[in-house]
Amino acid sequence: MIAFLRGHILERRPPWLWLEVNGVGYELEMPLSAFFQLPADGAVLSLHTHLVVREDAHLLYGFRERAERDIFRQLIKVSGIGGKVALACLSGMDVEQLRQALRDGDVRRLTSIPGVGARTAERLIVELRDKLAGGSAGTAPVTGDPRQEAIAALQSLGYKASDASQALAGLDAGLSIEELIRQGLKSLARH
Repeated sequence: MIAFLRGHILERRPPWLWLEVNGVGYELEMPLSAFFQLPADGAVLSLHTHLVVREDAHLLYGFRERAERDIFRQLIKVSGIGGKVALACLSGMDVEQLRQALRDGDVRRLTSIPGVGARTAERLIVELRDKLAGGSAGTAPVTGDPRQEAIAALQSLGYKASDASQALAGLDAGLSIEELIRQGLKSLARH
């Protein structure tokens, strides 16, 4: 996983930035708002990154602040939200404004972001409101409920919340988080 890069700005082609790090050129996709804060070409820049590996591509996303990367990671865990919509959210408002809109359930404000319709906004609110209520977007809520924590763990492995929930549905509620995850993974592997 590439978590951080520090190098020289080679070229900007919003939403892409090319960064040279020790002789290797990286192409990063970034929120459009970040381009207004970048230093001149050739300047040294440090970025937090998130790598998405798909069958057809390896996509590297860059962020000026860790909080941006953390909320990006929360956004792409929501069913139906990919990197483009998550970047649009971060291009449309800063991290705190986005957190506030999600916590407040502000559908109108979220639908003002290109690519975010009413259903998408409602899904974002439903899935992220509780996660953002207690602190930074990078931390999962502390629920004390082993089943919810196991679902969150399975989501962090790339499974949809609905699939993870269904995989844990018939399991004994008294199982440890580790055992719930283990059994959930077995169930998911069969489907």
